[in-house]
Amino acid sequence: MKPAFKTLIVAGMLATAGFSVLAQKHGAEDSAHDDRPGMHRMDPAKMEAMHAKRSAELKAKLKITAAQEASWTTFSNAMKPPAQANKPAIDRAELAKLPTPERLDKMKALRTEHLASRNADMEQRDQAVKTFYNTLTAEQKKVFDGEFASMKGHHGGMAKH
Repeated sequence: MKPAFKTLIVAGMLATAGFSVLAQKHGAEDSAHDDRPGMHRMDPAKMEAMHAKRSAELKAKLKITAAQEASWTTFSNAMKPPAQANKPAIDRAELAKLPTPERLDKMKALRTEHLASRNADMEQRDQAVKTFYNTLTAEQKKVFDGEFASMKGHHGGMAKH
């Protein structure tokens, strides 16, 4: 064999071994978070703690009065991250048994249901923001506008990016 050809073979084998190690490592990290590859979920307790911290910071900046406390509580509860427990579990074994066209239809139905649920949650949060906003003073509205503008819709609008 020519030396250049041997070098190519050895390089190819090393690259293949390297990719397989990376794939195994990546797969192990994914399975630690969720049963689906590539899906990472934050610990619900950490999400709740983060929400509580940011909520307390916003409340302090807004200087919520005693008269606004009930409205604040309603708003804050509506903005909490959705619980993962409400999500129905997908029976992957049952899906795997279905023929491809039926499996696709089932997945489409699940996706449609999921999106409808998310839209309903977002509508509820939007309404909670509008209702709460109407209870604020002009000065509080300026503060809220500045704070809320920097918040993204992720996790109910309370997570800063």
